[in-house]
Amino acid sequence: MATISATSATFGASLKPCFKNNKLVQVTGGTSTTLKMVRAGWGKNVFPALRTSRFNVCCAAKPETVQKVCEIVKKQLALSDETELTPESKFAALGADSLDTVEIVMGLEEEFGISVEEESSQNITTVQEAADLIEKLVQKKPEA
Repeated sequence: MATISATSATFGASLKPCFKNNKLVQVTGGTSTTLKMVRAGWGKNVFPALRTSRFNVCCAAKPETVQKVCEIVKKQLALSDETELTPESKFAALGADSLDTVEIVMGLEEEFGISVEEESSQNITTVQEAADLIEKLVQKKPEA
């Protein structure tokens, strides 16, 4: 048997959501925002292979970081300004090979003053993954 639960919360402060219609946006102004979360689960004996599956939506990176990553990707891949990049944009789908991905990572390191380990750089396949990794490394970076 499937179970579904929903919760919602209203915040008085103006929030800046990361996505609207699968596009990166910033919302300014407004006095309240309502967030809704829906959780779906399966009973013990229904679809046992799906019991451990989880659906996560994560927007850890700041919109500014995602925007800078998009700019660097466009520059490294020589994409036109009209090319629309979203956080879900995959480097391979944009025509990047492994060397292009290395150059993108090098551009990110230079722009943000960070150092990305080789094993971490091999796991970066989308704009969002790159932005999330940058946020994580910037937080770990010691203060100068």
